[in-house]
Amino acid sequence: MSAQVITRDEAIRNARAALDAARRRRDSMPIRQAAEAAAIGSTKTADEIELILRRLHRQAAAQRGQGEQQLADAA
Repeated sequence: MSAQVITRDEAIRNARAALDAARRRRDSMPIRQAAEAAAIGSTKTADEIELILRRLHRQAAAQRGQGEQQLADAA
């Protein structure tokens, strides 16, 4: 069996594709499931992580709403 050599650019593209796929899987997880997965090897419990994720989710939604309002105001 011979090892195939790929260019640096190909390696970067492959790594980016793998990371993007992992992000899509992570982003499609329910918050509780994501918290349980993140708690593995962490000093925080799944409950603590779930609370943090829910706060971040609410903040992101609020910021998206503010951005949409600013766009509407500018129009």
